[in-house]
Amino acid sequence: MIARDVREEAGSLNAGAEVASDVQRGVVGGPVQVVEFLLGREYFAIDLFDVREVVEYTHITHLPSAPEYIRGIIDLRGEITTIIDLKTTLHIEDQGERDEKEKRIIVLDPRITGKKIGIMVDDVRSVSTFARDQVDDAATVNGGNTHIIGIIKKKQAVRGRDETELIIWIDIRQILKDILVGR
Repeated sequence: MIARDVREEAGSLNAGAEVASDVQRGVVGGPVQVVEFLLGREYFAIDLFDVREVVEYTHITHLPSAPEYIRGIIDLRGEITTIIDLKTTLHIEDQGERDEKEKRIIVLDPRITGKKIGIMVDDVRSVSTFARDQVDDAATVNGGNTHIIGIIKKKQAVRGRDETELIIWIDIRQILKDILVGR
């Protein structure tokens, strides 16, 4: 039942909400605002404008016969929220780095999903703003992988040296569209 409801939510990912505006996604000149999070040993990011809130882990009720990517449902302030396991969706092996109770749930803006959907991640690092020139779009030529918007090059000082950390900027709207309409 819930799995069917989640697939029906794909209908709400209409042309107007299907892709973030170019300005919001940083495609046109301006700064890029993202929520950085950890999946396995790699850092990822999604558009800040696609996020409603981040919540700590709460008990997830597992649903029988649900697709593998649906972790279950939670009661978030009286509203049922479907939780999608982003590691499963992106084929990232769970190596047991974190106990499930230490994980975080990023609740997505219902305007992009039509219903309450959250994605489970290992940890949320920060909300960050990057200049457009810190995003490498050429790196997205990943065999036609439309889930990757770009690679963010985050410069930071480590032991007195400048190092560049790579953050994979993913298109959560495209990921949802693909899984909710059955790939």
